[in-house]
Amino acid sequence: MIIDSHLHLDFDEFAEDRDAVMARAAAVGVEAYVTIGIRVRDSARVIAVAEAYDNVFCTVGTLPHLADEEHDVTADEIIALTHHPKVVGIGEAGLDRVYGNAAWPAQTAVFAAHIEAAQRTQLPLVIHSVREDEAMAGMLREAHAKAPFPFVVHAFSGGPLLAETTLALGGYFGFGGLLTYPGNDLQREIAAALPADRLLLETDSPSLAPAPLQETRNEPANIVLTAQLLAKLRGTDVGSLAAQCSANTRRLFSKAFAARSA
Repeated sequence: MIIDSHLHLDFDEFAEDRDAVMARAAAVGVEAYVTIGIRVRDSARVIAVAEAYDNVFCTVGTLPHLADEEHDVTADEIIALTHHPKVVGIGEAGLDRVYGNAAWPAQTAVFAAHIEAAQRTQLPLVIHSVREDEAMAGMLREAHAKAPFPFVVHAFSGGPLLAETTLALGGYFGFGGLLTYPGNDLQREIAAALPADRLLLETDSPSLAPAPLQETRNEPANIVLTAQLLAKLRGTDVGSLAAQCSANTRRLFSKAFAARSA
């Protein structure tokens, strides 16, 4: 079975056919989902979707693209939302000046608030990092020196510096459609060499559909395409790869899956 560790089931793209999307995913073996928040102050939206399905859990966070809107978000504000039983992580939050244009001071301040929330709760931080490897590695190392916390770098697209930092700090790596795109040879090399117990599968649906579906709406059933490629890169079979990634997801998001199995 497969867990989609990062997607956005609350987005408008799924408003008309969410149940059908999830049925198609179930048909290919997707058993559970972690749907990811992008605005702390609109967390009711992502929580509502998680509440509607037994096998959906959620996180609360501020995407770096939206840091200007929530530049004053605090760790206390984030932590208050984590008291909900369906909220099992923090984020996505991070650094991105490629696809987002929020002011850099706002991005770093918002990310720091999310780090503090993860340190204090020990819930996993879901990190969005695009071409900011040096700044991201620096913030992570500084924060972990004060108080370690669990985290995953989702849709991993970094180079050796961020990969080595993530490994050294005990972090996880999320892989989805980006892994399948032409030109992403370095990402595939890194994915092939990482320890098996640090890998997560994700889709980032409705974005980042895997090749050859890049021009279509992504959905969680497409996770099998990423799983097939990752298994091939690592010289293993899809079933074993999916089982390992799902076990890793359960370990990282332990609040979700401990509660579900209890």
